[in-house]
Amino acid sequence: MSANAYNDILLGPLAQYVLYSESIGGDVATHSKMVQQAFQAQLDFLKNASRSVEPPQSQLLQLLSPTDKKIQEIQGFREKNRVSKLFNHLSAISESIPALGWVAVKPAPAPYVKEMNDAGQFYTNRVLKEWKETDKTHVNWVRAWAETLTQLQQYVKQYHTTGLVWAVTNSGPPPPPPPSGLPPPPPPLDLDSNFGDMNVNDDRAALFAQINQGEDITKKLKKVTSEMQTHKNPTLRTGPAPFKAPSSTGVTGVRNAPPAEKQPVFSRDGKKWLIEYHKGNQNLVVDNVEMNNVVYVFKCEQSNIRVNGKLNSVVLDSCKKTSIVFDSLVSSIEFINCQSVQMQVLGKVPTISVDKTDGCQMYLSKDSLDVEIISSKSSEMNILVPKDNGDYTEFPVPEQFKTTVSTKGLSTIIVENKG
Repeated sequence: MSANAYNDILLGPLAQYVLYSESIGGDVATHSKMVQQAFQAQLDFLKNASRSVEPPQSQLLQLLSPTDKKIQEIQGFREKNRVSKLFNHLSAISESIPALGWVAVKPAPAPYVKEMNDAGQFYTNRVLKEWKETDKTHVNWVRAWAETLTQLQQYVKQYHTTGLVWAVTNSGPPPPPPPSGLPPPPPPLDLDSNFGDMNVNDDRAALFAQINQGEDITKKLKKVTSEMQTHKNPTLRTGPAPFKAPSSTGVTGVRNAPPAEKQPVFSRDGKKWLIEYHKGNQNLVVDNVEMNNVVYVFKCEQSNIRVNGKLNSVVLDSCKKTSIVFDSLVSSIEFINCQSVQMQVLGKVPTISVDKTDGCQMYLSKDSLDVEIISSKSSEMNILVPKDNGDYTEFPVPEQFKTTVSTKGLSTIIVENKG
């Protein structure tokens, strides 16, 4: 019954999600096939669990391997297509697909599914904002995926409330109970037996013969002189050298070697400009951009980037102490997993997105004062607004909020930092 109920999810909201993905096409359609395969792999696993006894941990990991590989494939596809125009769609799925890991969660896996569903809402909200006025197919796509995870949560809560349920142990006759009472005593020892007549016990007979000597047994012992006593002869105190752990610089030390640095990349692939792995480069200049171009900056440190001309969007991913100056953007600039980054717009930018970033200075122009700034899981963000004399006024982006409960629901306000 449990497997049949799970199959209803595949035939219901998941099938709708795949259908809308195919209507959108491109990377989203390709991504949806991977998601469908991941759910099918989990269905196969649940069918196996419904007729099997729970295996040991090592064997369980092997059974979960097909689903785990599909999850990694889904997330890897997003990472390889960060400059895709449907990147928000790919991210929404990649952030929430770990919900399929509920099979390894105890004692309450249903809340875990909801937590993963919530993790993807940051990107589904972006999809809705971008497409709700132009193409309702994307709106239906979001609803179908949200309904898929909602039904998955309900399924887990109903059939696997405290963890994955396996089949009942193998039926068959129970093992016989242990015999009652104490075991019988061993046979008494025959004290009259002649040990000397037993060929296999000649050594034992010799031992008893020596013991029967009485006080004469100590006559052959040697006397311990003062030269043999360690407390009177310090030279006898030196023992073997203490144990030393093997050096980590041997063969096993290879595991601790730092990873090899990757070569810097500055290239153009069609509409995409790729700037990756630059360190300490202060003269990165992007010229001759077009309106549909995208600049993607990945893992650059202590570098400065100048973009001349108007283009579609800019993405800074996993960068540290890096700054970028650009003229105008059609869409947005995004900071993802960055530390201590700066940006300056000389013309127009509609949207600035800051996600999982610590330290972000945003210098605006007079033409960009109507910009929308979206932040999530970030800190130390400042907006610098130009003044008439050429200086800037700095405004911190709120990071702290206060939420109260009322009869109408929740009320959230910004907590101003006066310090």
